[in-house]
Amino acid sequence: MDRAPLDVERLRREIAGAAELQFFTGVEVVESTGSTNADLVARAADPGVDRVVLLAEAQERGRGRHERAWVSPARAQIAMSILVRLPGIDPEVLGWLPLLTGMAVVDAVREVAGVDAALKWPNDVLVDGRKLSGILAEVAASAPDPAVVMGIGLNVSLAEAELPVPHATSLGLLGAADTDRTDLALAILGEFARRFTAWRAANWSVTDLAAAYRRHCATLGAQVRAELPNGQVLTGTATDIDDHGRLLIDDRAVTAGDVTHLRPA
Repeated sequence: MDRAPLDVERLRREIAGAAELQFFTGVEVVESTGSTNADLVARAADPGVDRVVLLAEAQERGRGRHERAWVSPARAQIAMSILVRLPGIDPEVLGWLPLLTGMAVVDAVREVAGVDAALKWPNDVLVDGRKLSGILAEVAASAPDPAVVMGIGLNVSLAEAELPVPHATSLGLLGAADTDRTDLALAILGEFARRFTAWRAANWSVTDLAAAYRRHCATLGAQVRAELPNGQVLTGTATDIDDHGRLLIDDRAVTAGDVTHLRPA
């Protein structure tokens, strides 16, 4: 399959010229790397590195949560990482950053591709129950001024036989209105910048962020099964998200785990 490369010059031009995208200090595109997240985590040792973006046409060792592999043919997906610093943030609310990133991806996919995406807690992007995008957050530097790398993998032109798992999907398979990866990357970055800037201006208050997340999350109100890190399995109704971004299942807070929707909201 003939897949077009990212338009590097357009990415750089729009990040330098568009008011909202000037949030970012630089963007780089590489043909191949092991992991865009690992590359930016290594750069975080330099305190001057902030709000930078790295995209790869192909990843050799892309990772999702729980060290799961996230791979695809070259130029068939968006493999992108963003490094940001969050000066003065309360570590208790740092977990909202990947949730914010998930909302940015959902909004970009809806706007550019015309696909009705939603979030499965915490930040998997689903369409009709199938996974379109995954997000991995890695803390690269700790308090008082944490640096976090947000990794985004979005399936764009993968055919059915190329999907990493049977429950995945791609924008191409969904008949998306626009599958131009440059359009999609710019939209994701614009939404991320807008939401991050508003959160920082609110002095890291999660009130508005939580309200927006509830509107994006298909898990709330659904019957779910959560496999917790300690091996315990919890089944019940996903009732809400608390101030720390934890999922409440019958009012019990879940910090991490694999959540399956048993019945939709």
